[in-house]
Amino acid sequence: MSATAAMLPVPAGALRMGSEDFYPEERPLREVSVEPLQVDEHPVTNAEFRRFVKDTNHVTVAEQEPDAADFLGARPEDLVPGSVVFTPTRGPVPLDDWRRWWRWQPGAHWRQPEGPDSSLHGRDLHPVVHVAHEDAAAYAAWAGKRLPSEPEWEWAACGGLVGARYAWGEEFLPRGKVMANTWHGDFPWRNELVHKHGLTSPVKSYPPNGYGLYDVTGNVWEWTNTRWSVDHADGHADALDDKPSCCSPSINVPDEQVELTIKGGSHLCAPSYCHRYRPAARQAHGMRSATSHLGFRCVRDV
Repeated sequence: MSATAAMLPVPAGALRMGSEDFYPEERPLREVSVEPLQVDEHPVTNAEFRRFVKDTNHVTVAEQEPDAADFLGARPEDLVPGSVVFTPTRGPVPLDDWRRWWRWQPGAHWRQPEGPDSSLHGRDLHPVVHVAHEDAAAYAAWAGKRLPSEPEWEWAACGGLVGARYAWGEEFLPRGKVMANTWHGDFPWRNELVHKHGLTSPVKSYPPNGYGLYDVTGNVWEWTNTRWSVDHADGHADALDDKPSCCSPSINVPDEQVELTIKGGSHLCAPSYCHRYRPAARQAHGMRSATSHLGFRCVRDV
């Protein structure tokens, strides 16, 4: 095993999960206890994931040919390795259909984030994307770590500010300062931050939270090990939500796959469309689905 991200201590504590102020799936508030953890300082980067692949010869889900049995009725030409890629529109569009800005891209995977003509040149320190849950879990096992549960992730993301709207407090832009890589401008066609670093940004480009953790909101969504539930009332039982996520599309993924909870929002979250760059925010995502805005970080028990 090669070196992976530095880990920081997160103390035990009591978390009031969720929020009553935003989306239905964040309700009702629920009291949970979290044990002390070590948490990756930032999401796993392309450079770190490359070391894992070199050491293990791991082949990600996006690099594998889909099984026709999982996609009944699919056209043969669509059953090729690939992943889901965000594509800005040329101008304003109605925001009622995510298929206007998401596309299935043959040949897209973690090494080629936008497809065969793209590469990781200059992106070693960007979060790895196009990783399905099993890819993230394999990396975590190789690193001697694991993926967090949803309560663990949310507790760590709060950074000690339990109940605050954002990981840094109540104001989105305190004193005008940008605190996370989120969409600034008119979604999905004009992003005022893109000229700085592209869509994803190098980890640690924005201030850390109170526990010293970077990119806990914005940049990329992050996998948890918690099966999706439609709200917090059932304590995360096995209830599943069939409604596609507005921010995490289910394109070209098996019809009957387990959905897990992802956290933190991404660079595509905009106030007018997806106000999910908050610790309490949550979304469902098929565990064998990969996209250009979903990554992960690991934890370790103390």
